[in-house]
Amino acid sequence: MKPEIQEQLTIGSEQAYWDRFSHRSKRVPATEVSATCPCLAAYKAWWKAAMAAQMSDAHRRFLQVLMSHGIMEGSEARKLHRCCCEIHKVYYAHDKLDDFITTINIRLQPLFMQIRKGMSESDGRAHYALVNLAETEITKMASDYAENELELFRKTMDLIILSENGFACSTDILNLADQLKTKKMKKKEAEQVLKIFVEDKWLSERNGECTLHTRCIMEMEQYILSIYQDTARKCNICHSLAIQSQVCETCGIAMHLPCVAKYFKAQTEPRCPHCNDFWPHEIPDMSRIESQSSSKRNSRKELHS
Repeated sequence: MKPEIQEQLTIGSEQAYWDRFSHRSKRVPATEVSATCPCLAAYKAWWKAAMAAQMSDAHRRFLQVLMSHGIMEGSEARKLHRCCCEIHKVYYAHDKLDDFITTINIRLQPLFMQIRKGMSESDGRAHYALVNLAETEITKMASDYAENELELFRKTMDLIILSENGFACSTDILNLADQLKTKKMKKKEAEQVLKIFVEDKWLSERNGECTLHTRCIMEMEQYILSIYQDTARKCNICHSLAIQSQVCETCGIAMHLPCVAKYFKAQTEPRCPHCNDFWPHEIPDMSRIESQSSSKRNSRKELHS
């Protein structure tokens, strides 16, 4: 666990919290802060909520494991929730995972971190990821990659978001290697960097094509929406950023493929939920997609075992 998170999670009293907060922000001690200060009032309100949502060792263990993974599928997060509660002998309810995570998020709030729930665009499955709210855009990746690697990622993101289907051919990405302004790469180097982006869960690769990983979308959604204002869209159904989507040819709204499948499941003649015009795209068969995803996950487990 990172030292700053460990420090925050082991605060023993309100005064101890204010002393730490004042020290970190290089402000005057909490006892000297005016009671009329709006910042003080906001943090006092947070403190009451934080004390009402006590962290247990089960919460800490859950957070530590999620930090080591970065992102976790919903079914794995539910198993982890149960395991943590059983190990530390705290109350467990199978339908209270989101409440369990809310307790953690209250304590993470002053650190500008949050466990977010998102959806895989490929199969619609829920995922949980620990995201840093204090940093913006690709500076989240700056400590892990060289400047030319970050530039390659930005250009890859351009190709993916400006494409019609939310994918970029890996060959097209590798061709960007000698166009970098920071420092050109050889194609072999770019190949290795691309592989690292996939391993670190910033990109997903399928049949020679790349798209943004669920983790990347969850962390960079606001950045993408602000930088690609004329291109990036939110799904009309779940209201999250839609990279792989179908778009209405009449009104231009977008929908994730899993959202399309669910929305039109009971409709004999699919119509746009916004303008009511006929939906001209093929409706995805999510049962087939989920079956393929399960087969791939099982294959990966067999390889690792």
